[in-house]
This record gives sequence, C-alpha cells and structure tokens, in this order.
Amino acid sequence: MANRLLGRCASLFCRSSSQAPAATAAIRLPPSVAGPAPVSKAKHWLWVTERLMSESIVPKDESFPHIPTFTQLDELLEKATAPEDVLSAWEKYGENSVQAATALMKWTQLMLKTKGKFTGQESELSDSRLQDMMNTLNQHVASVWNRHLVSVLKTFWTMKIPSTNPILRSVHTEVLWRIRRLSSKHLGMLVDWGAAREGPQDVTLVNSALKQLELRWTEITDAKTVRLMILRGERLSPSLMDRLEDKALELAESFSAEDIRKVSISLATQNRRSVPLLRAMSYHLTQKPSVEFTTPLIMDMAFAYGKLNFNNSQLFQRMSCELLPRVPQLSPTDVTRYAKSMGFLKWLHIPLFEAFAEHYIAKSQTYSTSQLCNLLMTFARLGFQPNKGEEFYSKVHIVLEESLTSVEPFLQTDVAWSLCVLQQAKPHYLTPLCHQSHLTKLSQGSPTQLENYNLKMLHIAATLLLEHPGSSPSILPAPVFSSSLSELQISLRNSLLSLVGGKTEAIRTGVATVYGWMIDGEMVVDCDYKPIDITTLKAPHLQSGGGDQNLPEGAHRLAFLGLEFPHFASKSRDLLGRFVMMKRHLHLAGFITVEVPYYEWLELKTDWHKLAYLKDRMGKAVAKNMTI
Repeated sequence: MANRLLGRCASLFCRSSSQAPAATAAIRLPPSVAGPAPVSKAKHWLWVTERLMSESIVPKDESFPHIPTFTQLDELLEKATAPEDVLSAWEKYGENSVQAATALMKWTQLMLKTKGKFTGQESELSDSRLQDMMNTLNQHVASVWNRHLVSVLKTFWTMKIPSTNPILRSVHTEVLWRIRRLSSKHLGMLVDWGAAREGPQDVTLVNSALKQLELRWTEITDAKTVRLMILRGERLSPSLMDRLEDKALELAESFSAEDIRKVSISLATQNRRSVPLLRAMSYHLTQKPSVEFTTPLIMDMAFAYGKLNFNNSQLFQRMSCELLPRVPQLSPTDVTRYAKSMGFLKWLHIPLFEAFAEHYIAKSQTYSTSQLCNLLMTFARLGFQPNKGEEFYSKVHIVLEESLTSVEPFLQTDVAWSLCVLQQAKPHYLTPLCHQSHLTKLSQGSPTQLENYNLKMLHIAATLLLEHPGSSPSILPAPVFSSSLSELQISLRNSLLSLVGGKTEAIRTGVATVYGWMIDGEMVVDCDYKPIDITTLKAPHLQSGGGDQNLPEGAHRLAFLGLEFPHFASKSRDLLGRFVMMKRHLHLAGFITVEVPYYEWLELKTDWHKLAYLKDRMGKAVAKNMTI
C-alpha cells in the first residue's frame, strides 16, 4: 500500500512538472514555431518510475496469490469419517500436490482417531492410493504452500516414516530451503514439533528455525507462538528467552487461562523467575471468569508459584476461594499437592485448610503414608491447628503408630519434627531418633542437609527434655548456626549493648542454646529491672553450663528475639510454626521472651527511640509473665 501511494505521488508530481514548461512555451512562442510537441523527457521518466515501483511489488514472472476454489475433493475430505473415505476421494478427484498434502493430513488425523497411533510398520503405508498421494506430493513439492509443507512434515513425523525415506527427505530438504521465507508462526511450529526429535537432519532443521527466530523475534505477534516457544525454552538461547518473556509481557492480556497455566509451568520447570511477567499473568488470570478456574489450573498455578517462590496474595485468595467448594470432590493427591505449594509460599487460608483437615477425617483410608506426612509437614510449617484437632490427630496417630518407623530416615525426622511443632509428638516417636544409629543415617546427606537436620534433631531432643519430663535423649548433637547476620540482628545487638552501658558481663548476644535456638540477646534483671552479672549464674541452656550460682529470687531471665520478615506467614503477623515452637521451648527453659518484630523495629530512627522501645518491651513481657 505504501508503494502504491508513493507511486501515485510521483505520478502527480511528474505531471505537474511536465505541464509547466508546456504552458510557458505556449505563451512565449508563436504557434508556427511551437509545432507538434514531441514526447517530453519528463513523461518518459514518469513511465520508468511507475514501472519500476510496480515491479518491486509484483515481478514479471509472479502473479498475486489467489484464493483456491473449493473443489469436490475438499468437500469430500470435510465429510470423511474414516481413512478409507480419504483414499477413495483422492482416487477420484486428486490432482495436484496441494490437494495431496491436504488429503495426507486428513488421512493421518483419521488414522490416529481410529487406531490411536502409528507403529511404523510398512503395512500401514502399503495402499496404492496412499502411495500415489505421496508420490504426487513428492513430484511437485516445490509448489506446496508453506503452511501445508510444515504440516506435512509433522504428518510424516507422526506416521513414523524412517528418515531414509526419499519422500520425507525431499520434504525435509524443501522446508530447509524455505526456512528464511517461513513466517514466525511456522518457525515456532517447527521448533515445537521437532524439539523432541534426535535425528541429525531434524536437529539441523530445528536449529535453523531457532536461528531465524532469534534474528526475527520482532515478527512474533501472536500469543500462541510465544507460548509454544517458551514451552521449549530448554532449546532456546538465554537472549531469545529474555526477548520471548518481553513479548509475553506485551501479549499477556490476550493470553487465555490455559496459556497462562502452560507458560507458568514452563517457567517453573526452567527455574526462570521473571517477576514482571508473573505479575502481569497473575493480574490477567485474576480477571478471568470462574469457569476458567479449573481444578487442574489451580493445582498447576500453585505448584509453579511455589517452585518459583512468587507470592501474589490477590491470586492466591481467588484460587483458594474457587477451590474451597470443591474440596469434598478432591483426591488426596490434589489436597496434599495444593497444601504443600501453599506451605512453601507461607500462605494460610484458614477456611480452606479447615476443609483439608475435614477431608482427611472423612477419607483417611484413601491417604497414603507419604500424603499424610506431607499434610502434617505443611500444617507444622504454617503453624495451623484445625478446629477438629482431637478427631484429626486421633486418625493421624493410628496411621503413624504403624508406619512411622518404616519410612526413610529423613522423612521420619521431618514428620517427628512436625509433630513437635504441632505438640502432638509422643515420646516413643522421638526416642529412637536420638540414638547414634539414626544420626549416622542422617550424616549421609549433603552439607546443607546435615546442618538442617542437625538443628531439627536438637529441636526434637529439646521437646523430649522440656515437654516430656523424665524422657531424655541418648545423644545431643552439637549446635551449628550460620554466622551471617541480618540488619535487624546487628542493630538489635548493638542496642542491647548500649542498654547495659557496654557492660559485657551483663548481657550475652548471639547465644547458641543446646535446644537448637539462637537468642539475639540474653539478660537477667532483678525486680527493679536492673541488669545482673550473668557470668556467675548457672546457664543450663549453654553447653558450658555457665557459672555455679543459682538465679536470685525475684530475678528474671530475658531472651530477646529479633523476628524477621521470613518468620511470619505471608500477609500476616502470625508466626510460622517453627518460631511458635521456639517461644514455647524458651519459656519452658526459664526464659521470658522479649519479641522485637521487624515491622516495629525498622520504624525506630534514633538510638534513643530504640532504647526506650526495648525498655518498654521488657516491662510488658515481665508483667505479662507474672499474670500467667
């Protein structure tokens, strides 16, 4: 259209320039001198310009593409319901290669529909009519349209034709020759269909298509191609994936709910945490009607966001509300899968988790041991206690009494630790775990696992010591804590030192207890809240045991706990189960806990405000303890 417009402008310009000299000559020259006017140079130039601009659009040996007429063969192919119908229609009305490609694709679809799959046997391709169809395609493969040619190649792959077949090689070569002329949509199809193929020719073709897409990525304008490409992200270069994510961000509004599900799963499996794209897809998915929030979609979205550790409260609230009425129809796999994903995301929707607990009560016989273990670990992570706890845990203990000792050591430790968090651990669950034989099994994991399970074993041993008097663990592993400190911990410990005037004998900071808990600050104060020298006092929470003097009468042992953002459930000020157990253990060990949450501490701008805040928290904690 732009070329035509430019041609018309040039035509008008040349006409005006050719008429102006003629008019001047008519005025200045007498009629006898003027005579018949010859063809002017300007008009000749105009003709050449128009011809060249037309040739740039349509070469002499190429005509405009035309819409093919609807033939009798096309009509019969539309009505065909069996492979034989296609072959009969081709025998009567088949003529050219384009029709052969259409008929071959239709025949393959009906074969898959009736027989399910191709086995690759020659008997499936022995029909003479089918052979004639393929030969016609082979003889005039250069005249087959691009979209038919790409689809025929997929059809041959589906038919499991060997790579040595001359017809397949002919089609393959033709596609490779046309690779630069294929649209981005067809290139995306080639990458999608050929990604799993391992033949050298197929690998070459897919790599060529990928190279073209990387060069022509700006031509991708449809959501389907973007989705197909992202699904094959393991074959793409990092730069192309980055550009596809940008494209997906532009086209996110046109994504269907199914597109969003597939893209999210693909990003999760590739571990690509594209925050802008995830935010955009979350927003547009939230706007979808309820009918599109199918149970598989909800499960997959929860898994993908849990894997990527991406939190979107509005979408999670919508998914939980959509899932709540369907809980009675869910399978145990769906219940534990969704609960586990929400546990990773620290998202607690209380009505939904109450429904999960009731689901287990009603269908406990359908749950496997591993599914029950996953449900318990999720409840413990979130610190969730169901309203029907007595009925729920009675069924849980029936299963655990028989199967807890038979699960593998790491899972057994996780479940026992979860029961400690939920205050449902029985001594005979925990005692076998504190033997050297069990600790030896745990030492076979990675260094990260070793540190994690070492702390869990300390918590299990602390539960035996503090919550079940008379039960003592056989072995206590040495506590190991990470040395990195957060901004809150550094600031809090410095303020505690200022609180006691820099007297190191009046406070301990960074206290590693034998119970597996790290205390940011430990202080003992008398009845007037004045610090006492703690170096001479007994300290059963330390491996060294402290000094030899008992705690003075009326004195209080304080434990300052800096509570970080990760210690709380998402969009909540409720502590996760792990830190609820920490407070309980420290209280049983004789401490008064002074909580310093991040959302209050970070609001304090000056040292004076921080010291005043700590004094106020100390007074309130002691007063609350005296009323218990």
